[in-house]
Amino acid sequence: MMHSTNKYLIAAAIRCFAAALAHLGCIVFGGDWYRFFGAGEQMARMAEQGLWYPTIVTSVIVFILLVWSVYALSGAGVILRLPFTKIALILIAGILIIRGVSFVGLMQMFPENSLTFWLVSSGICLFIGSLFAVGSWQQRSAIGNKISL
Repeated sequence: MMHSTNKYLIAAAIRCFAAALAHLGCIVFGGDWYRFFGAGEQMARMAEQGLWYPTIVTSVIVFILLVWSVYALSGAGVILRLPFTKIALILIAGILIIRGVSFVGLMQMFPENSLTFWLVSSGICLFIGSLFAVGSWQQRSAIGNKISL
């Protein structure tokens, strides 16, 4: 285990967990939640019709966010070190930062999502990605010395 915990990675873990809960809320509470979070009328209607697509897509997002949360806790030294922690944290930071800054191009692929959705979700991704990046940078020697790829 690392000597001390890393506040940035702990904050990233908490925010990934909160995002997973919000996505889980969409699955549980349906169309109104999809609408509230700006996922588009089509996703909301499919959820209301009981179609599997919104549940599957949102479940995958929930799973990914929970895995990222656990890796953040591992990198922070809160839980035991997981395999490939260093590379996982770098990839997670990169994915989130790229998602945060590339929303203009992504908007064209998902025209049903509201501008509010894109601005808020992209800001959140950029913020959480930055937490992962800063936390990983601070832990680079502790993580790097204890992992084999």
